[in-house]
Amino acid sequence: MLTRPRRALAAALASGLLLLTACGGDDPASDPADDRTATQPAEADAASPESAADAGEEQAQQAGHDGHYAEPARSKRLRAGETRTTIAMPGSYTPSAPYGTGTDDYRCFVLDPGLERDAWLTGTQVLPGNPDTVHHVILFQLPPEQSAAAEEKDAAEEGEGWTCFGGTGLERVQNVDRSSWIGAWAPGGEETVIKPGFGIRLAKGSRIVMQVHYNLLAGQQADTSAAQLRLAPGTRRLESLSTMLLPAPVELPCRPKHSDGELCDRAAALADVKERFGAEGNTADLLHLLCGGEPEPGEVQSCVRTMSEPLTIHGVAGHMHLLGRSLTIEVNPGTPQARTILDIPVWDFDDQGSRPIEPVRLEPFEQVKVTCRHVQWLRDRLPSFEGQPDRYVVWGEGTTDEMCLGMLQVTRP
Repeated sequence: MLTRPRRALAAALASGLLLLTACGGDDPASDPADDRTATQPAEADAASPESAADAGEEQAQQAGHDGHYAEPARSKRLRAGETRTTIAMPGSYTPSAPYGTGTDDYRCFVLDPGLERDAWLTGTQVLPGNPDTVHHVILFQLPPEQSAAAEEKDAAEEGEGWTCFGGTGLERVQNVDRSSWIGAWAPGGEETVIKPGFGIRLAKGSRIVMQVHYNLLAGQQADTSAAQLRLAPGTRRLESLSTMLLPAPVELPCRPKHSDGELCDRAAALADVKERFGAEGNTADLLHLLCGGEPEPGEVQSCVRTMSEPLTIHGVAGHMHLLGRSLTIEVNPGTPQARTILDIPVWDFDDQGSRPIEPVRLEPFEQVKVTCRHVQWLRDRLPSFEGQPDRYVVWGEGTTDEMCLGMLQVTRP
C-alpha cells in the first residue's frame, strides 16, 4: 500500500521527468487495421471541427511556406467524421545549450489548433523540420486556463518558445499518473491512430505545447517543426484515454578499468547533470523517493508502482537512450497473476514504436513494475560517445545521458 508521502510524490513528481511517454513512436492504442494510404479525407459530419482544420492549415502554410518541414509521404485514411489539421511552430528556432554547457536543448512552443468547440483527438503525426537535430518531439495538451501562463513564459525569453527540460515548465509539479502528454515522435515513429471508440478529450480553446529535444551533437541548424492532429467531433461518445508514466532510476557505474575517471563518482556525475539542465536535473534524487530505497549501482534497475484506483491498460511503450539494452513491464509482479505486458530483449533506439495489447484491468493495490538494463560497453560501439570516457550514469535529459521509462495508455471508470 502506498503511504501518503509516496502517493503524493507519485501524483506530483517534480517536472524533471521527461514525458516520453516521452519518445514514443506509434500510439499504444493505434488500430493496425486502419493502416491505409490516405487519398481523400473522409466526409466530415455536421459536428466536426472544420474551423479548427481551416485555421490549422492556414497556420501551417504561413509557418511552412518555404519548406521548413516536409509533408508526410504517407498518412492513414481518415475515418468517418474525422478531420486533419496541421499546426506548426510560429517561426524557425536555432537551438543552443541554454545554460552554456552540454549538447542538448529542450524547447517548448505554443501551437493553436483553433478549436472553436470541444473535440476528440484521435491521432497525431509529428513532422520534424530537421530530423538530423530533432532527437524527439512531445505534444502536450494545454487547457484554456493555462494559455496566459504559456504566453507569459514565451514572452520572457528571446526567440521562439522557452527552455523546458523535463515537462513544459508550466506546472510546478508533474502528474505522472495522469500525464498531459497526447502524442510524440522519435526515430521510427509514424502517424498514430487511436483505435475506434477511444480518444483524448480536448476542450474548446485548448492549445498544444510542442516540446522539441534538439541534439546539438548533430549541429545547430534552424528548425521549424509541425504536427498534424486527427480530430473527431466532441459530441461523440468515446472513452477517454490518458497516459500513465512509469519511471525508474538509472544507476550505471563505470567499468572497473575506467573507474578512475573524473565523473565516475556518483556525486560528481549528478552535479554535472544539474549544471547542464538546471533545476530539472534533480530527477535522479526524486526517483528514489518515488520508487523507494537508496541508490544501488548496477546495470539493472526497476521500480514498482501500486495502483491507487482501478484502471484498464490498452497500450504499452518504453523509452531509454543509447546505453539501453533491455526493458520489461510486468503487472502483479511476484504473484501467481504475474504477467509481462512489454518485453524488449534488445533495445533499438531507432525503433521506439508503442504496442497495443489486449486490455488488462488493474484494481487498487495491484502493482506494475518497469525494469531496465543499461550497459557501458555500448560506448565503445556508438559514434555519439566517441572521445567520451566512462561516467557514472544517472537519469538525465541529454542524448548521452540515460532514462528508464515505461508508459501505459489507460482508461479509468
